[in-house]
Amino acid sequence: MLKILIAVDGSAHANRAIQAVGAMARSSLELEACLLCVSPGAVLEPVFATDYGAATIQKIEEEQRRQQDTILNQAADLAKAQGLKLGEPARAYGVIANEIVRVANERKVDQIAMGTRGMGALGSIFLGSVAQRVIHQSSIPVLLAK
Repeated sequence: MLKILIAVDGSAHANRAIQAVGAMARSSLELEACLLCVSPGAVLEPVFATDYGAATIQKIEEEQRRQQDTILNQAADLAKAQGLKLGEPARAYGVIANEIVRVANERKVDQIAMGTRGMGALGSIFLGSVAQRVIHQSSIPVLLAK
């Protein structure tokens, strides 16, 4: 069985990655998809933590988790509509490209699927910068959906 990690962020490009993996599954490939949502963790790093009180950090973490829940739930609905068998979803916090590669290695997936452009703050300036970093860092094949 082919295991594919699909990085999702709520963007149209990430949704197209789900659709592309769904098309692979419908073409008779037996596969399991794992959805991953990564939130940038810069405000939670120790260097920045001193600038925020504990209550503020907790609120930021709760909001990030709520956003991840929303993104993962919407992605799961789309994946199920595409006929995908889903494994346990994953969450991560930190540098997005690094976390995608780390989780892919940790989960021992056969392939990473992601959009060429996401919802990142720099997405409109650096087209596909996360996708480029994943391609360069990963020894696992990467499927990009435009």
